Amino acid sequence: QQDTLGISGARTLAHMSQIVLFHHALGMTPGVGAFAVALEQAGHVVHTPDLFEGQTFTDVRDGVAYAQSVGWTQILDRGREAVQDLPPDLIYAGFSLGAMPAQALAQTRRGALGALLYYSAAPTTEFGTPWPDGLLLQMHIARNDPWDDLPVCQELAASVPSAELFVYPGSTHLFAEEGSADFEPE
Repeated sequence: QQDTLGISGARTLAHMSQIVLFHHALGMTPGVGAFAVALEQAGHVVHTPDLFEGQTFTDVRDGVAYAQSVGWTQILDRGREAVQDLPPDLIYAGFSLGAMPAQALAQTRRGALGALLYYSAAPTTEFGTPWPDGLLLQMHIARNDPWDDLPVCQELAASVPSAELFVYPGSTHLFAEEGSADFEPE
């Protein structure tokens, strides 16, 4: 049995969780908002920081270019600033570009409960510390994702004992993004 987070079996978070959900390179789109609402309807408290300060894009490449112009360090700093007044026992979730602050915070902020990374991940060395023992990690990606992050996700899953990797058929990137051309409802 799985809850709306997709964490199964003994790893299911039976209690209400606080989730920080970071958007992808398109910004805070209605699809990201819909995903947050679904989590809230399942009984979770969801925080959706806007890493792009109101900017949205219709093409992922344009959003990535914007993030590069702001600087990756600044994007990660915005993620850290967004949680500084929140309790430590959070689940960090992120879509694509948003997986980076989610993973960084899960890996480095004391008290994290877990990480849900959609479409992307980074080697643990990217954030200067090993993956914390026992910290739950779940990754979701399409087998033929055009951004080719599957090998990184597979490597991370192999190196983190608590990791679960879900690989879906298909070749789209934002497959859980309602309203996106990539959306795959199944």
